[in-house]
Amino acid sequence: MLETFETERLILRERTMKDLEDCLRMDCEEEVVKYIPEVRELLNSPKSNPDKHIEFVKNRMETTYPNGLGYWTIESKVNNGEFIGWILLIPIDNIGPEVEIGWRLKRDYWGAGYATEAGNTILTYAFDTVDLENVVADIHPSNRGSIRVAEKLGFSVEESINESAGNYVRYSIYKR
Repeated sequence: MLETFETERLILRERTMKDLEDCLRMDCEEEVVKYIPEVRELLNSPKSNPDKHIEFVKNRMETTYPNGLGYWTIESKVNNGEFIGWILLIPIDNIGPEVEIGWRLKRDYWGAGYATEAGNTILTYAFDTVDLENVVADIHPSNRGSIRVAEKLGFSVEESINESAGNYVRYSIYKR
């Protein structure tokens, strides 16, 4: 069971199957998945397959992550617990040893500092409670919004990665 956090505007709680429909709807926002090729392919390509998309999201929700790691649903304290998105802290590619942070928010919530607010909370937890030495974030080089969030959180560029799913820049942050 993951710890629940409250910030000034947000509640971060463990993501559960009750969040499935909200996650699926958010992924259908084309701009939200623009830089996530594996999801974009399941939804917006000639190979699109809604059933495989559901299976993909369910698999992520049902995976058992190492102690203290996983996905948190981000809810609005201001808008009666409305689903904003999610944030993760998991072993990269579910293997590790590196631990990655990532976030996905509904388009309506971009640009208001919610990802940074959630990210600060999860990074503090990662370093102070889970006792990680560093956290990485793999971000598509054209994803200016996520790059800005990473920079605000204190991440710096580590290396470029050329994977079959696309090119990414690895950002890192070390224990504060």
